[in-house]
Amino acid sequence: MTEDALTPPGTARSSAARVPSAAGAAFPGAGMLLHLLRDGRPRTRSELAGVTGLARSTVTQRVDALLASGLIGPAGEAASTGGRPPATFAFMPSARVVLAADLGATYARLGLTDMAGQVLAETRADLDIARGPEEVLDWVVRNGRELLEEAGRSRADLLGVGIGLPGPVEHSTGRAVNPPIMPGWDGFDVPGHVEERLAGPVLVDNDVNIMALGEHFAQWSDTGHLMFVKVATGIGCGIISDGGVYRGAKGAAGDMGHIQVPRGAGRACQCGNTGCLEAVASGSAIAAELSARGVDARTALDVVELARSGSVPALHSLRQAGRDIGEVLAASVNMLNPSIIIIGGSLALAGDHLLAGVREVIYQRSLPLATEDLRIVSSRVGERAGVIGAAVMVVEHGLSPERVDALVAGA
Repeated sequence: MTEDALTPPGTARSSAARVPSAAGAAFPGAGMLLHLLRDGRPRTRSELAGVTGLARSTVTQRVDALLASGLIGPAGEAASTGGRPPATFAFMPSARVVLAADLGATYARLGLTDMAGQVLAETRADLDIARGPEEVLDWVVRNGRELLEEAGRSRADLLGVGIGLPGPVEHSTGRAVNPPIMPGWDGFDVPGHVEERLAGPVLVDNDVNIMALGEHFAQWSDTGHLMFVKVATGIGCGIISDGGVYRGAKGAAGDMGHIQVPRGAGRACQCGNTGCLEAVASGSAIAAELSARGVDARTALDVVELARSGSVPALHSLRQAGRDIGEVLAASVNMLNPSIIIIGGSLALAGDHLLAGVREVIYQRSLPLATEDLRIVSSRVGERAGVIGAAVMVVEHGLSPERVDALVAGA
């Protein structure tokens, strides 16, 4: 277990910035006042009354309710304009905690965060998702309890649990839908299994969606349109559109690994089709290709180590994989017109060869208007993107105005 205080500057502000202003609400409640305070700036009762248009007595009542819940706290005094200086109040991110799990094809990462996305403690294990939902989710539950205990927190402090899965997820139910590499997970009640053993609410999404959310939240909060591409054992894409995750009708948006590419002709993919991008450009596909050429490589991490050691075959394979990925992304750039494309996942740790191949094809094949201001970069958040994104998913749900109003009403 490790502890860290990695919260990039502006993290709390970026969360609140995506929430509609209270000024347009007919009857702003305690939840809307909290969203105003989540930008990190302390405010007085008078300032809150001025922004919301509520009577001072109403603001006082709702501030007192938020104080009783622990979601806000005193933050000193404002400058006096004559008489006694007015008290200020600020959001208290430590009032509740979140358990956030990023489950990949061959690993599991679990973090305990506060409500500003700050990682308080975390643990990681090599865990094959194919071992089934009970074993994998019980690992999350067991280690989640340990993280809470080590941090001196109880289940009553838990705002919720966020989980990312390496396959298509119906976000409204939290169930995986026909995941190609997850035997036994199709239709499994993930939220119900975890909530029964730990606490709720439990929110579930595709792992690349939460990585996109984490990267956006921590580093690119001012960017409304972003694509995050994970290149590891498999390949997937998380799409941020107008500041929010775009999931599509059934949660299958961004499943770019199963788009056919010319170089994949005839190659079998785990999804049952042939010619998929994942069959030629994923970490497992590159490892298999290198192994067939006599290079000792079995996994995506083996490919990374070979590239870091200067293996020419590995570097050439990574550059070609980047070109293959770039072919699919070039069409996506014309369709979606993102401001930023972020390349992450384990293969992104191998250096710039993968990124160079992606850039080469996109800038060559996409329309000039779509690429004029386009940035194609490596992940800045790295391996923690999924944990941070899963936490943000829970925080935005748990601190919605409606849920905060219900929380303080029952306090």
